[in-house]
Amino acid sequence: MEFEIRHIIKETPTKEEFLAWQKIAGVDKKKFVNTNGKKYKELGLKDKIAEMSDSELFSLIATDGMLVKRPLLVGNDFVLIGFKKQEWEAANL
Repeated sequence: MEFEIRHIIKETPTKEEFLAWQKIAGVDKKKFVNTNGKKYKELGLKDKIAEMSDSELFSLIATDGMLVKRPLLVGNDFVLIGFKKQEWEAANL
């Protein structure tokens, strides 16, 4: 299967972009968060994410690119979050 790539995300997306991409990807908001990062641990997000709305979380991670799981690839009808070899191979990347 080949995907039409819209763009590779290089700058921190906005809250609105995250909300739109979440709908396309059909995943939980936490999938967009870099849970291995220093900033995630400093902010204690592990214990806070479940209580945050999607909008609140995406507003927060939009302020700091270190909170965003990378790579993030957005197409017309797909979003690849993080590196999953099988998904990226399917996209011929």
